[in-house]
Amino acid sequence: MARRYRRPTDTQEFEDPLSNYDPRAYEDDLERSLAEEPVGSLKITPFFPVEPRMTVGEVIRTMAKRNLFCALVMENEKLVGIFSERDVLEKVSGNFSAVQDQPIRNLMTPQPATVYDTDVVGKVINLMAVGGFRHVPVLDVNDRLIGILGPRRIVKILQRQFA
Repeated sequence: MARRYRRPTDTQEFEDPLSNYDPRAYEDDLERSLAEEPVGSLKITPFFPVEPRMTVGEVIRTMAKRNLFCALVMENEKLVGIFSERDVLEKVSGNFSAVQDQPIRNLMTPQPATVYDTDVVGKVINLMAVGGFRHVPVLDVNDRLIGILGPRRIVKILQRQFA
């Protein structure tokens, strides 16, 4: 049987459920940083956008020329996919001649997992670890892509805490 909400009577005083809240005590600065520091406070790497109709060959050549580990596939200013060095290894290597003229849309990872710049750093680390991602796109609160976080930035966070 569902419990029904009882409205307090005029004689009952409202008690704020957070009035007895004690803030979390962290064991160290690293734990505090992972739980409270927003992703937006990190140096977010600018991204390289590609259109879904660009060919696999064009995207790979551009990634190599610019020394990029991934390209973000954008359509109408919205993120629709990601194409990374892992995609090159798993989907292209040994088969380049057959796929080089295909649109990147055919080989990208669609609808990649993302984080917001207001999310905490621990969330992006968790997403990378659990999802097996090396690069995670970062959105602002209006769902606009602002950059990407990779393993180098995460290592810098850890180095800063252990310095």
